[in-house]
Amino acid sequence: MTSPLRVLIHGGGIGGLTLATALARRGHQVEVAELRDELEALGVGIIQPSNALHVMRETGVLDACLAAGFGWEVLTICDPAGTVLAKIPQPRMGDAPANNGIPRPALAKVLSAAATGAGASVAFGTTITELADDGEGVDVTLSDGRTGRYDLVVGFDGIGSPLRKRLYGDAYRPEYTGFANWRVTLPRLPEVQGVVMSTGNLTAKALLTPITDDLMYLGSVFAEEDGFRPDPERAHEQLAERLAGFGGPIAEALALLTDPAAVVHSRISQVTVEEPWHVGRVVLAGDAAHASTPHLAQGAAMAVEDALVLAQELDAADGVPAALTAWEARRRPRAMWVQALSRAVLKQETGTPTTPEEDELLKVGIPGAAHVLVQPY
Repeated sequence: MTSPLRVLIHGGGIGGLTLATALARRGHQVEVAELRDELEALGVGIIQPSNALHVMRETGVLDACLAAGFGWEVLTICDPAGTVLAKIPQPRMGDAPANNGIPRPALAKVLSAAATGAGASVAFGTTITELADDGEGVDVTLSDGRTGRYDLVVGFDGIGSPLRKRLYGDAYRPEYTGFANWRVTLPRLPEVQGVVMSTGNLTAKALLTPITDDLMYLGSVFAEEDGFRPDPERAHEQLAERLAGFGGPIAEALALLTDPAAVVHSRISQVTVEEPWHVGRVVLAGDAAHASTPHLAQGAAMAVEDALVLAQELDAADGVPAALTAWEARRRPRAMWVQALSRAVLKQETGTPTTPEEDELLKVGIPGAAHVLVQPY
């Protein structure tokens, strides 16, 4: 596509900012509407696997991500007592590390600087209030009163996507899996040179992920009732109680945890939009279209892949509708495979019955999935 497009991205998270950078560097006019008042990042740290690092390279921010994070090569598997069962080298793409752990706030800073530096604009505290697609363009009214006409509107607005609700009503609400993720940032233990995962306990698994030279995060998944929320005064004690059966580095990490406010608790939900992810010139991407459980550490990777592939298809196609059709044909099989395997791993690790289809997926496993996903997409 030779003519510059005017694009509105609804959501300034990891996927939205990656797309903003990719499109602005190609000469398109890009605006990001972000509901938050600033591009802060909730949570603790995040793993950037090799396929995500490939996207970071393609959008010009790989070096900044590596400088802000902690590159690592080997996944260590332990039993609940902390005894090492296996050390599994991870595949890499090119000369970047196999993985990079990075604090979410640091990643948000890198991506926002790249987007604005490429020429994209970001409107904070802003959302879409009206939208009309006439086939040739999309007329949008924003909550700050501005109006505009766009060639493309992209919903990178998360698992609770207001744009998805606008397109499909309540047909695709987030589905709670029955499990929740507990995470907390702690001083990095010297032995945590890559992810250290303790598993084999059907009530929980726990892992330690390095995110800087000085920091790591402890993450753990538990079955939780739908209405459960941690006690803000003793969340650290509740997490320690749940992990009381773990020894080794998990126990060492828990000994460092003293602040209940440092504990981040998030329900694990998923979304699968079965209908096309694009309606006319409006498209859903990332968690808005295909949110997964975190068991392959591929949620953000799928979002940034969505972003880069969309930019590529807009380069190659004769028009926006053709680009969106080609983009979804490339992205849906891969994203759905990640979602299905992630859910199967969750069920396997917690002793939940699996289907025959999930049993076939589980033959690939987490190490096998890394080798599949490092391949070009």
